[in-house]
Parts: sequence; structure tokens; C-alpha cells
Amino acid sequence: MFPHEEGLRLAQERGVTSVLETVDVSTGARRARAEFEALIEAPNWTPDGKRLIFNSGGRLYAFELEGGAVAEIGSGFADRCNNDHVLSPDGRRIAVSHHTEGDGRSRVYVLPVEGGEPRLVTPLGPSYLHGWSPDGRTLAYCAERGGAYDIYVIGADGGEERRLTDAPGLDDGPEYAPDGRIWFNSTRSGLMQLWRMEPDGSGQRQMTFDEHRNSWFPHPSPDGRLVAYLAYCEGDVEPADHPPNRQVELRLLPALGGESRLLAELFGGQGTINVNSWSPDSRELAFVSYRQAGGDMGKEKGERT
Repeated sequence: MFPHEEGLRLAQERGVTSVLETVDVSTGARRARAEFEALIEAPNWTPDGKRLIFNSGGRLYAFELEGGAVAEIGSGFADRCNNDHVLSPDGRRIAVSHHTEGDGRSRVYVLPVEGGEPRLVTPLGPSYLHGWSPDGRTLAYCAERGGAYDIYVIGADGGEERRLTDAPGLDDGPEYAPDGRIWFNSTRSGLMQLWRMEPDGSGQRQMTFDEHRNSWFPHPSPDGRLVAYLAYCEGDVEPADHPPNRQVELRLLPALGGESRLLAELFGGQGTINVNSWSPDSRELAFVSYRQAGGDMGKEKGERT
């Protein structure tokens, strides 16, 4: 049933309502698909182009783009899911980060996309999912082990995890591009910047050099041409923080590197675009903006260079 009382409580706690939007990456034209009193976060676009999957109040929901119906995706005991959920390349499964009962730490589970009983993939926590490899075999995630947050990979069916980064600072947000390379964000250079590496962790290369922004959550497009990401202005947040209720930017970077461009400005942050939300044809992005009590959504603009 939607909305769940926990989603409503979280929205009241933040003092916001949620606006599910899409934006055309060529024109910057934005379209509000629905507005909810509950707090919703992190839409995934399904491979068939028909639905957006988001989390609210610890549960998963599917939003029908044609008609706007919302239906819960049954996830069994996994009813404390956060905004780190990813669809398999074939769209048949969804992996989630669920805060396990007991120690409350986030761990990664996989279940059928139509709903079902979750299966544990990462026995150790905390583990925060972000990427599923193009061949469907591997999951990439950020995990804290021994006091350090780094990028790890593990088989989609479980097994032994493998650490890919060990630089000082926070490494987070690992996501696979269609060519199999992994994009991620890191504070190793001072501000949070975007980086790229080979699937085995070699060839780690900085991809953004922005002296005025902290760049989070790189999302390569399905056609491999662009990378969308979330940016906070320097000084607004600490480099390793990505809080809610901030003026933020959605930006686009050529996958080969170069200058980024502004796609949209909005009031959001945590929950806006934590996971890949490209449309299958690479023409649109889905995201969540937030409207503060009294109707203020802050300064918002469409595309500009």
C-alpha cells in the first residue's frame, strides 16, 4: 500500500513533499510526473521504459509512467531498504541495500523485480550497492571495512568480495559503464570528484577537475556517451557529505572526459539521483526534487552551459 506511514513520517521530518520528474538531456525540458506527500527517493528506469522504481519508507514501489499507478514490490523481510537499489541488465532482478535486523547495518540482497524473498549477497556490513555489471555477473558497492570506505565487487550470486580501491578518503558510488569500466566518486584529491577505473581496479583516472563543486553518483548512459551526476557547490557541504535539502545541480559529462554542462538546478540532494535513472534510449533522466513546506522548491533552472 502506498504511501506507507514511514514514508509520510520521513517527509514530515524533512518538511518536504516529493516531486518525481524526468528531464530531456538534449533540451533540458523538465516534466513533473507526480507529486507525493511521502518521501520518495532514487528512481530506476526499467529496461522496457514503462516504469520507474523508487524507495519510500524502507519499501520499494513501481510507478507506471502511463497512467501514474503506484504498486508496492513485495520484498519480504527487506522492509528497511535505502536508496541504493539497482536493476539487473535484463531487468529481471533487483538488488537492494537493506538495513539488516540485529545490527542495523546495510547489506546487499537480490530478489525478483516483480517481488519475492530476498537472497543475501554480502554477509559483511555496511555495504551500499551502486552497480551491476553489463554481463549480469558482478555487483559493485561501497563498503566500510576496518574504518575505511572503499569500492568492492562481488558475484551477483554471492561469493568472496574483492576490494578495488585503497586511497585515503572516501570512495563511493561505483557504477558500471556499458564498456565494463567502473565510474565512482572519491575525495582523494580534496573535493569530491568523479573517477574511472578498469573492472579489476586498475587504471584509476580522475575524470572531473571542478574546483567549485563536489561531484557525486556518476551514472553512465546506456549508449555510453554521457555520464550524469549530482553536484553540490563548494562550501555548501563537506566533500564527503551528501545531505538532503540543498540546492544542487544535475550535470552531464562526456564519457571520454572534458567539460561538463549543467542540465538542471533543483532543491534536493540525498535521494535525488543516488542510482542510475537513465531511460533505456539515453534521452531522459528520472530524478526526485523536493518541495518545502509552503510550496518553495528553491531556485530551479533548466539546461544551460
